[in-house]
Amino acid sequence: MSQQGAALQTYNNELVKCIEDLCSKRDELNRQILLEEEEKHKLQNDIRILTEKLARVNENLARKMASRNEFDKTIAETEAAYMKILESSQTLLNVLKREAGNLNKASELRGSMGNAQHRSEEH
Repeated sequence: MSQQGAALQTYNNELVKCIEDLCSKRDELNRQILLEEEEKHKLQNDIRILTEKLARVNENLARKMASRNEFDKTIAETEAAYMKILESSQTLLNVLKREAGNLNKASELRGSMGNAQHRSEEH
């Protein structure tokens, strides 16, 4: 019976050692889980912060793109109006030159008529 008692004691000691090893492994695993949960929470917080920042950047970007589009529209309208002014200026200049030429011709005709009249009065 003492042999059986010794064997039972050995089994008991081994069983206790196995249980202690399992508990130790479980504790280590639990420590790793806690660390990873902490990392997970940190990452989730970082994601939340970055998501909020991304939303702000997108809003600013949308506003700036809308402003740029308004600038483009204003520039295009201004350039079109400026081109019309240039065309009108060119047309006005051409009309003015033509009229000035007509006035010069009329003036020369009057001058030559006046000279002819003056000559006929002298004779």
